Amino acid sequence: MHLEGSCHCGAVSFAVEAAPLVPFMKCYCEICRKTAGGGGYSINLGADCRTLTVKGREHVRTYRVRLDRTEYGKDEPNAARKKSKVDRRFCGCYGSALWVYSPLYPELVHPFAGAIDTPLPKAPEANHILLDYAPEWIEVPCGPRQHHLKRYPSESLAAWHKRRGLD
Repeated sequence: MHLEGSCHCGAVSFAVEAAPLVPFMKCYCEICRKTAGGGGYSINLGADCRTLTVKGREHVRTYRVRLDRTEYGKDEPNAARKKSKVDRRFCGCYGSALWVYSPLYPELVHPFAGAIDTPLPKAPEANHILLDYAPEWIEVPCGPRQHHLKRYPSESLAAWHKRRGLD
């Protein structure tokens, strides 16, 4: 699936190829919530890093979270001396969150669903992850197709799609 995205001010636009996808995983960790989540969570998609093209790259900035500044980082040994290895890319003009890149998964780039301009399919169900870090003010949807996880799921994005015949 070809995805196109952009920042709000138009200084940065990007395109990337992804396997057929459904934006189903909502992350409630403090990092995602404070860097990209307007509703108390963010939705990150999975795409092929090799296909990422960017216009306005000179406006793209990188943020690496200081782990000692987050609730999530308090679980990390030696967090006070560590920065995350994950690059969070955003528009340097007005701050729109664009994508996440982790060297742990070098073949992937994770665009924020909120930055995608291409119509996305509606998710048949959702995984609400890292709920241990969600503040009390957030109402997490309940129901038979709403899965609540205290931490990360054991299943990858690709496996989730494959199991449902969405690959």
